[in-house]
Amino acid sequence: MYLYINPFANTDSCLTVWDWLCVLRLEQYSEAFRSEGLATLGQCRNLTPDQLERMGITLPGHQRRILASLNKTLGNKKERPVPKERTRFRSSAPVDCDLNSLVSPTSDTSLPPVPPRSTPNCPPQRFTSPLSPSPPARTPASPKLDRHAVKAPAVHSRAISQSSTHDPTHAPLHPPNVPSALTRPQTLAIQLPAQLLGSDGGRKISPVSPTASHSDDINVPPLPPKAGAVPKGPPPIPHRFPEVYSKGIISTAFITNVTSVGELKFEVVTNNRTFIFRAESEGERNDWVTVLKDCSRGRYWRSTMNPSSPLTPDYQGYLELRGLRSKLYTVVASDKVFLYKTMEDYRLGVGITSIEMNVGNVKDTDRRGFDLTTPYRIFSFIAESEQLREQWVDAMREAIDEALSNSEVAERIWAEPSNSFCADCEAPKPEWAAINLCVVVCKRCAGEHRGLGPSISKVRSLKMDKNIWTEELIQVFLLLGNKQVNSFWAANVPPSEALTSSSCSEERRRFITNKYRQGKYRKYHPLYGNQRELDNALCINVQCSDVLETLSLIFCGADVNCPTGVASCPSALSLANAHSQPLQAELIRHNLNTELPRSEVGGGMEAVHYSPPPCVSYNGFLFKTASMARAITERKAREEFSRRWCTLNDCTFSYYESDKNSNPNGALKASEIVCLAVDAPEKHGYDSTFELYSESERLYLFGTDDPDSHKEWVKSIAKSFIPATAEPLLRLAFERIGRLKCKDGLNLQTSKVGWFALVGSTLHAYLEDSKGEEIHLRKLNELSIQQDNEVLVLVERGRTLYIEGERKLDFAGWCGAIQAAAGSGGDTLSQQQLTETDIPVIVHSCIGYITQCGLTSEGIYRKSGVNSRVAALCERFRRDARSLCLREGEHQVDDVSNTLKRFFRELEMGLFTAEDACTWLTTAAIQDESKKISQYQLLFSRLPRVNKATLQALINHLYCVQRFSELNQMNLHNLAIVFGPTLFQTDGKDFSAGRVIEDLIQHYTLIFEVDEQQLNKQLEEITVIIKVRETLNTNTEPGGHFICTVYLEEKKETAEQHVKIPGSMTAAELTCEVLDRRNILAKDKEYWSCWEVSDKEEMERPLHYQERVLPILHSFGTDSHLLIKKHPAMEMMMVYLASKVDASKHGIMKFREERSILGLGLSSGSFHDRYFILNSSSLRMYKEVRSNRPERDWSVKNLKVYLGIKKKFRPPTWYLCCDIQSEMREWYATFLSIQYDGNVWPQNGLQQTRVSRVLPDTRHGNVSLIPLRGSENEMRNSVAAFSQDPLAVSEPTNHWD
Repeated sequence: MYLYINPFANTDSCLTVWDWLCVLRLEQYSEAFRSEGLATLGQCRNLTPDQLERMGITLPGHQRRILASLNKTLGNKKERPVPKERTRFRSSAPVDCDLNSLVSPTSDTSLPPVPPRSTPNCPPQRFTSPLSPSPPARTPASPKLDRHAVKAPAVHSRAISQSSTHDPTHAPLHPPNVPSALTRPQTLAIQLPAQLLGSDGGRKISPVSPTASHSDDINVPPLPPKAGAVPKGPPPIPHRFPEVYSKGIISTAFITNVTSVGELKFEVVTNNRTFIFRAESEGERNDWVTVLKDCSRGRYWRSTMNPSSPLTPDYQGYLELRGLRSKLYTVVASDKVFLYKTMEDYRLGVGITSIEMNVGNVKDTDRRGFDLTTPYRIFSFIAESEQLREQWVDAMREAIDEALSNSEVAERIWAEPSNSFCADCEAPKPEWAAINLCVVVCKRCAGEHRGLGPSISKVRSLKMDKNIWTEELIQVFLLLGNKQVNSFWAANVPPSEALTSSSCSEERRRFITNKYRQGKYRKYHPLYGNQRELDNALCINVQCSDVLETLSLIFCGADVNCPTGVASCPSALSLANAHSQPLQAELIRHNLNTELPRSEVGGGMEAVHYSPPPCVSYNGFLFKTASMARAITERKAREEFSRRWCTLNDCTFSYYESDKNSNPNGALKASEIVCLAVDAPEKHGYDSTFELYSESERLYLFGTDDPDSHKEWVKSIAKSFIPATAEPLLRLAFERIGRLKCKDGLNLQTSKVGWFALVGSTLHAYLEDSKGEEIHLRKLNELSIQQDNEVLVLVERGRTLYIEGERKLDFAGWCGAIQAAAGSGGDTLSQQQLTETDIPVIVHSCIGYITQCGLTSEGIYRKSGVNSRVAALCERFRRDARSLCLREGEHQVDDVSNTLKRFFRELEMGLFTAEDACTWLTTAAIQDESKKISQYQLLFSRLPRVNKATLQALINHLYCVQRFSELNQMNLHNLAIVFGPTLFQTDGKDFSAGRVIEDLIQHYTLIFEVDEQQLNKQLEEITVIIKVRETLNTNTEPGGHFICTVYLEEKKETAEQHVKIPGSMTAAELTCEVLDRRNILAKDKEYWSCWEVSDKEEMERPLHYQERVLPILHSFGTDSHLLIKKHPAMEMMMVYLASKVDASKHGIMKFREERSILGLGLSSGSFHDRYFILNSSSLRMYKEVRSNRPERDWSVKNLKVYLGIKKKFRPPTWYLCCDIQSEMREWYATFLSIQYDGNVWPQNGLQQTRVSRVLPDTRHGNVSLIPLRGSENEMRNSVAAFSQDPLAVSEPTNHWD
């Protein structure tokens, strides 16, 4: 524990100057006082600032601290009356106190009350007197009470007794005959890690006994004259803190007696509690007793010090500390925060710990919570209300400022009158400065300066960054001043853009960026644009004293590192030093690496003046719904709209009850509007509607039946809030326009504001410091939402753009609109999601997959896939082709090839366009090959851009397919027969369409002017792919099926079954096949399932009966296997699901996420109770039931749920624990039901999933096959069999899907 010693044990005139200065932490001036003959506090009574200046105490802050302490301690003593009779008290005397030193119990009621003890090293003590009650303390119940009116409680003495007492008695006053040696000032903290013993001799021991552990950490507060570690009993205070913080503190102001009580023991007696400690040796015990007596003896001779001591509490009250589930009485005093268990403990001087605020930092966490962060621990507090939280945060931040501040530099800088106001917003008393820009700024502007980065603005505090403020730097700021510096930086600020002290953060950010990053308002130097002359002028000017001219030269483009041409002084900095210009050198030194403003001036060297944006005015009637805090998901009927008179004047959009009213119902400033969305016609009850999104997360919906009026309103409102730099956006027929924060791949450190407009599938953007650009959303490589729906990632070739969700409401609207625009917009080629080369993603994906996995498949493009799977693939590609990744095993080659053919057959306008299709067909009849090729080239050049790129990609692919016809049996003629009717969308009754495709493939290199060397390289790569696949498939069956070992009920040799696993086999089919081999009949209510088992992780997962087995095998490790066994909980799960009304669940589970200890290969982490909500889309985890915001959020569809206990678990895997088996079963059943849309088990049982797996004959599905081998005539005669679309027929009956 820490026993804090009262610094003013005797504040009378006999208190030595040394001890007084130690309390003030100004002991460095003791020699100055001694040289002036000032030895005691009384001799310093009449000190003045001039006298302190002559003594060498020049720092204004130190002078104020000394004079304030003298005034508080001695200021009320000049007229103090001398009592006629000594005050006597009725308290019994301590056993180690001379009874003759006690006074009569008679007391003079005219005397002021006895003051509390106070010291910078101990908790502040409230003071009350039975004769003159103190005003109530400033607590959360009375937050506005003046802090200086708060007094400490009366300090009570007590006689030694065998039980604690709460009866207050008066401490004796200082007797006049007490020697000065006994008035030893007590200024140090005593650390007493002590052994608390049980009752001894019937004495009742206090239940609260502060203790502390011995620590050698250098961060522990300084040791007192006596400190040590002794054994101790169970800690009496249930609050556990790191070793740097004590477990208990006892104010020595309340220690009434210290005595030895037996072998190696001593007791410390306070007003109502007794603490017994045990030392390690007799000498150690005696030393402790002596030191404690010396520290506490001054109590009995205290003077009437002014109760308004230096440590009067600044703020106090109850705060809840997270993790303890209880409230602590917290006191903020000067530069410390003290924690007590209760207010009563605070009154009695027994606390928990104190926190030095010179290492603290305070930040808000949620509505009522905030964190006090130190290097040793984070204290998470919860206030009783938002208002009280703000008051607590302000009080603690003031304590931090008190601990760190030194106003000497600030006072000197403010001596220049213009520096006493912010250079950007003119707020008074600015405490920050950009030392390279030479401007003094306020705290709010300093935050925006930091956002520019240290390469532009180097922000330092006037009060806390003392080391940076050299004498030369201070002189630079005094010489220039904000007024002169702004004559350069702010020479051309238009009134409409000027800041005020009440400006919002967005306005400050925009202004400061324009002013310093872009140099928009600066006064351009006459030499601007002439680099050589600028550098030469800089080298000349640094040799004289004109610092402002040097500033102008540097920030108009002069290179501070330019060569001077002087061998002895190669740089401008060395020139300044050589010519004894320290202020010039200081300015250059702070700008050696400064990034100069980027804006350019066209034409001459005249300063550029910026005019304010034109005023927009418009008015008329609109229909409005009530404002909303969430997105609109349903159609709004006409009845939900109200007619309002709306006006747009002076950049303010207002709406009134009618055109007769003068007071608006509401108004939106243009600066508050962040997004304008134009709805599709007839989306709501009125034909034309638009939405406005505000900074305050509100959505306003307006409508009208007049399309012209709607168009004018949209144009006018957009013009009012879109800046001039993004004015080209206003000329677009946008669907959504507004402001967003974003980062790009070149600078991910700081966000910048961008103005965006969405037009069709193109996103137009004007970012800071860049020209307008277009982002073709359908050509993106990736479009995703990351970081808990707060960042939209757009990946295009060579660049990634991160759009941040500064506000949830409008960001959600942007995400939905951009995702919809990036998807396929129709059935024409140009409306598809495209690659960078303008090829539809569906075509690119299918060609790539077949090139990798299907070039050796016999009958590729001729065999029919499973119709339902083809339809599903087409739908997924149509919904979002970019998000679908074709994988071997999961997708079949024939399904993919038929998907590609169906896409071209259903393509609106066709690949060859409706206008030119007939010309293509007639060209095939030309006999002259050279003329035919020329005509094909002409027709090809007339195709639209996307059609042209797609046709070339497809013919290139078919050319490669026929080059490997010895493997796939698809030669030139076979491909022409298949793709002719498909691409021309004909009935196939003649071969003219096939002849065109045949010509295009045969003359591919000539028609498309292909580089043959590049084509040969492509064929070589395909050959390598085929060889690699042949090598990898040596362990598979010739038919391409994998052979896998499956176990029945348990893993042992006698239960092994070797099964062929085709790519389409499901878990139910595998289960039935294994059961059939062992002649096991699945009875009713026997839920046989296939399980994925991991031996290493000791976990298992029942596969859903529709889940494909082959992808599971591909993801297997060597320690995993498949097991067929009964599902013991399936019946109970189905009963539970049948009883549920909705597919959701919530409740408490234990959560654990494994994290590796870097470098050790070990894991860490423990279970914590968390509240979970599982719904149809996500699993959300909250810290507790009352939490408003989830800690984590996972998409349910992407989760794999394993069962079992995991001893070793590698990150980033996490797992949950339920208290009982039935609870876990319910959670798992809900997971399955959501993931598979309620289809947990086959409706008719497992037997219905048995499918006879026979190889198909010459008919795949119900489509006849053209012979793959035979003469050309035979193939041409078989075209009639291709008279209808093989994919347009009904679903085959001999395939399980």
